[in-house]
Amino acid sequence: MLRFLLNRLGQSAILLLIVTIITFFLINLAPGGPASTMRMDASPEERQAMVEKLGLDQPIHIRYIDWITNALKGDLGVSFTSSEPVVQRIAERLPYTIELTVFTIILSITIGILFGVISAIKRGKAQDHVINFFSVLGLSVPAFWLGLMLILLFSINLGWLPSSGVGARGADFNFWGWISHLIMPVLILTTTVLPNIVRFTRSSMLEVISQNYIRTARAKGAKESIVLYVHALRNALIPVVTIIGVLIPRLLSGAVITEAIFGWTGIGTLILEAARGRDYPLVMGVTVVITVVVVLCNLIVDLIYSRIDPRVKNV
Repeated sequence: MLRFLLNRLGQSAILLLIVTIITFFLINLAPGGPASTMRMDASPEERQAMVEKLGLDQPIHIRYIDWITNALKGDLGVSFTSSEPVVQRIAERLPYTIELTVFTIILSITIGILFGVISAIKRGKAQDHVINFFSVLGLSVPAFWLGLMLILLFSINLGWLPSSGVGARGADFNFWGWISHLIMPVLILTTTVLPNIVRFTRSSMLEVISQNYIRTARAKGAKESIVLYVHALRNALIPVVTIIGVLIPRLLSGAVITEAIFGWTGIGTLILEAARGRDYPLVMGVTVVITVVVVLCNLIVDLIYSRIDPRVKNV
């Protein structure tokens, strides 16, 4: 296990280095720059002074070496737009995105595995067709359109849920206010993850329940619930765990649209702010954080394999 962990950490470090190199060079070689966001009547001298102040007059490879050296020390630079440390800005926004991600994953896994098992057991019946219909519908409907429709229905017409914001925090924290702000963003993100889990669980269960050991367990008189949820489901979960690890990057990218629609002050809205302001250090910082999260999630998925199926050896 130690050898496996060291190997994966080494691969992750190389991947992170490649991502930072590609991102740094792409955003720095893009047309324009932070100076292009100044007011229209700014003189060329003022724009040049801003470029020199931000250190953008240095060769790009020198800037990258300086950035990676500081990043290894935990310093991701200072935001061009707010003059605050990038680490501080990310630390302020990241917990809100983690809230959305955790609730979405819990809801998607719980409902997705349950519906996937039901769809496999009731193959070809009405329950199977209904679940498949809504799975395809969930994959087809654009998240931004569905988000606007939910706001129109539940916020404007019915007035049940707030249309934007994260709710009061700190001393003014209110549990229902917190949950009510979470409901619609979590539902939108769930539509990007849940259908995939349902479909993978269904196909995996159909493959497993046709195996000889399942027929043997039934022939020995084992209860159907034991056969399905102890013998079959445990083995069917391995590809499901794999797809969950793959869906996490999609979930994080979907958070950009969802947070923009619902005014959720998380990493998604921070990415938009950084892109609009050509805030290079902030873009790099967010990219590094998201890459680390994805790498860690994939590592956790690999470790879960050995818990689900002891035959899988991480060596």
